[in-house]
Amino acid sequence: MKIEIWSDIMCPFCYIGKRRLEAALAEFPHKDEVEVIWKSFLLNPDMKTDPDKSIAEYLAETKGWTVEQVKEAGDQVAEMAKEEGLDYDFDKVVVANGRVAHRLLQFAKSEGKGDAMKERLFKAYFTEGANTADPETLVRLAVEVGLDADKSKEALDSRDLDLLVTQDIYESHQLGVRGVPFFVMNEKYGVSGAQPKETFSQALATSWKEYAESKPSVQDLSGNGDGVACDVDGNC
Repeated sequence: MKIEIWSDIMCPFCYIGKRRLEAALAEFPHKDEVEVIWKSFLLNPDMKTDPDKSIAEYLAETKGWTVEQVKEAGDQVAEMAKEEGLDYDFDKVVVANGRVAHRLLQFAKSEGKGDAMKERLFKAYFTEGANTADPETLVRLAVEVGLDADKSKEALDSRDLDLLVTQDIYESHQLGVRGVPFFVMNEKYGVSGAQPKETFSQALATSWKEYAESKPSVQDLSGNGDGVACDVDGNC
């Protein structure tokens, strides 16, 4: 069963939502049959990378708030993150356009490292204060999760990977997604936002029930005959 997650690296609730989903999956009896697929989403496609500007200053400008209001809101989000074992440091966060990082995520997905790359990007952005628009930084993070350095560097400027980013965003528009994180389970059931673990658990149960019922099965008509066969352990 697939769980597709539309998310942006600069979204603090997306990291929190990731942890809450993981907590629900840890208790889910069919977790080994669930595939998590990270989809690209850009909250501010036109953001200009500016390492000299604090995220509080940037949000104050874009939201029309005071810097103090932004910091107060950030403190509340940081407390929420702490409950999920996450350490947010908004004073370190670098104002960075996320498009190039999403190209890297698309490459990581093709290498079976999508979840690891997403986790590393979140931590780099919210905890370490890394510039997630800087090519050298992104290649370093990619290598840390087991990706090839040269291929990762090429991915940052890949037109094909950029088209995959655009496709993910287009799909989100078709689904009517207006905020992230947004989770789609079994290509049918949506969960919007960083919901409590219990909400994810219920959504998993509902989605799995329908998924399991739709899986093809074979009716055994052999009865109790004497047909000979070899089993999966090699016994014949």
